[in-house]
Amino acid sequence: MKKIIGIVDADLLDNGTRHPNLVCLKLAGWYRAQGDTVLLIDSWEDLLYHAKEYDHIFIAKVFDFTRIPEGVLDLHNVSYGGTGFPDSFIAFPPGGSNLPAETIERRGVIRTLPNVIEHHMPDYHLYDRYVEKEITRGIKPIKYKDYLDFSIGFATRGCFRHCKFCVNENSCGVRFHSHISEWLDPTRKMIYLWDDNILAYTHDPNHPDGNWRQVFEELAETGKRFQFRQGMDIRLMTDEKAKVLNEAHYYGDYIFAFDHPEERPSIEKGLDCWRRHNDKIPKLYVLVGWDSQDQNDIESAFMRITVLMKHRALPYIMRHELYKNSKYRGTYINLARWCNQPSFFKKKSYREYCLANGEHSSTVRYMREFEHDWPEIAKKYYDIRWDQFNP
Repeated sequence: MKKIIGIVDADLLDNGTRHPNLVCLKLAGWYRAQGDTVLLIDSWEDLLYHAKEYDHIFIAKVFDFTRIPEGVLDLHNVSYGGTGFPDSFIAFPPGGSNLPAETIERRGVIRTLPNVIEHHMPDYHLYDRYVEKEITRGIKPIKYKDYLDFSIGFATRGCFRHCKFCVNENSCGVRFHSHISEWLDPTRKMIYLWDDNILAYTHDPNHPDGNWRQVFEELAETGKRFQFRQGMDIRLMTDEKAKVLNEAHYYGDYIFAFDHPEERPSIEKGLDCWRRHNDKIPKLYVLVGWDSQDQNDIESAFMRITVLMKHRALPYIMRHELYKNSKYRGTYINLARWCNQPSFFKKKSYREYCLANGEHSSTVRYMREFEHDWPEIAKKYYDIRWDQFNP
């Protein structure tokens, strides 16, 4: 008997998101292949009002701050999962889950996707009606390029770093997940990958021929431009990797990460290696608000920003939710607005950027409050400019 399946991207309904949810795409692909009717539910009101009309509803979310209306998760025909649920995350053990497909229809939390769904071709048309509606109401199509132009997937899963802030904290290393062909839609212009640490993929006992080179070779064979969205690990940069990346048919920014101040020596070594083979300006995520939310964390952020300036690399401030607890919450906001807009960052010091917002702006108030409390930090970093190091 054919079913009616409802799919909910909770992040999209609460905060909005520029990326389709891959779990939603895979669920839609598998159920449609069984001949079922699959619908993207585009409002909580629609879900609550029409819940009984669906044989089953799947809710996925990535972010733990995404809100879900009270009572939704208690509905008898709802299953939910994703990294956004504190007691659940989509974790893929080696070899994947061998659970039969029916188990995903049980009420409650989904901890893993069965292999038949995890390795099914995503349904890239799940969001079509939503995107069409948004464009019709005047939103520019470029906002939805991730929904329209990209094939999306993982070549590898896992990491070995055990970062406390990451959903891969308990991961035991990088392993093969799928070949690009498994989720490649030939009609789509480009590819993006969510791999956790592609440059650490050097050995997998279950796939002895697999490594980062093999992944890049598969990508090259598609003839399509591609990008790794999670941020690559520049601490693992080598001459060979820098050359391969330089020659790759890459799309957009090369993205890496600089999460903690103690990583500075390995970050600088990686950037030096990068610069020997590539004149492109990389972008590095700079995590703030995690180690602490005080002047030490802000000084660490300024230090990392300055290091990246010196190496002709752009910072991109990633604020952990804990930053909201800081006395200097406004400074975190200022840093993100300054750094995350390269057109400002390359032309103005932090002080110049703040003053450009107007003497009576909150931006200037935040700048002066921190300078009043910590004048030595301000003296050291407020007036450093990109063109001091990159004339």
